Amino acid sequence: MVCYVNDTPQPLANNWLLADLLASLGQTHFRGLAVAVNDQVIPQAAWGSYAVQPHDRVLLIRATQGG
Repeated sequence: MVCYVNDTPQPLANNWLLADLLASLGQTHFRGLAVAVNDQVIPQAAWGSYAVQPHDRVLLIRATQGG
């Protein structure tokens, strides 16, 4: 199946959880990371149980600091 991460096609195996997707992308530090799927923010507590569906649009936003 394919989902889209920040508008880039991402092939996935079936039955992947959001946490699996993040791990495959090398996202292991979750502090300051926000995730939305199809324009809906998914709480970090749900990443381990949220099933990614074909054609989902996943948006990853990382907070940064600077001036």
